[in-house]
Amino acid sequence: MSTQSTRLAARFMVAPSVIVLFIWMIVPLAMTAYFSFRLYRLLSPDRSGWVGFNNYVWFFNSPDFWLALTNTLLLVGGVLIITVILGVLIALLLDQPVKGQGVLRILVIAPFFVMPPVAASIWENLFMHPQNGLFAAIARGFGAQPILFLESYPMPSVIAIVAWEWLPFATLILLTAMQSLSSEQLEAAEMDGASALSRFRYIILPHLTRAITVVILIQTIFLLGIFGEIYTTTQGGPGSASTTLPYMIFKQAIVAKDIGRAAAGGIIAVILANIVAYFLMRSIGKHLDA
Repeated sequence: MSTQSTRLAARFMVAPSVIVLFIWMIVPLAMTAYFSFRLYRLLSPDRSGWVGFNNYVWFFNSPDFWLALTNTLLLVGGVLIITVILGVLIALLLDQPVKGQGVLRILVIAPFFVMPPVAASIWENLFMHPQNGLFAAIARGFGAQPILFLESYPMPSVIAIVAWEWLPFATLILLTAMQSLSSEQLEAAEMDGASALSRFRYIILPHLTRAITVVILIQTIFLLGIFGEIYTTTQGGPGSASTTLPYMIFKQAIVAKDIGRAAAGGIIAVILANIVAYFLMRSIGKHLDA
């Protein structure tokens, strides 16, 4: 009886925050869905009305939409590959007993706390600038022409910037998982004659599987909404070469002042994000149950 009353009291205390959170989420989503079916342009407020699925049709018929969707998937996939691979390698290095290990870990994690526009500006001006950047100076030192990274390779450049920002997060999660691995298991494998590569393949990597799935899940959710780095560096260009779905929605809402189409793009982005999250949750659930 006491257990039931305790549960009832807990639900009663939690209910206000759940209701507020639900309203906080559902009201903007409902308004976005409402405007996505309407003609609503800030430059011509006198022209308005119900247009049905026309805003959605415009998105799916636009070549920029499919390019933006492709760029979004390339950005997410590229950053995940870089951060997971390098994160595992760096976690292995940081797990070794070396002098100044604490300071080294702080330095590795520090980039995660840099604001995205600031990080993008640092890369654009200090590293990738065709005249004053570090990479340009290195190229001239070898007698080569500096590479116009943001003009010639916009998406790989954005992927590199975003990966630099998220690598500390992946490293921190993977390092925590590494430290939970029993050293006795590794020592036993070493005494049995297992090479370093074999110990990594059959002991360390399977142990990191759960941590890797968590990294992929969390990063994917945030990477689907990357905007600041693109706005700071390429502005979606040249042309639409580095335009992602969030940046395309931004251009419709702020540049074109077309709230109806921007709202339709927002609903499409929410649906795609939920589809991706659903499959990722199923995948991570299998690993956690294993």
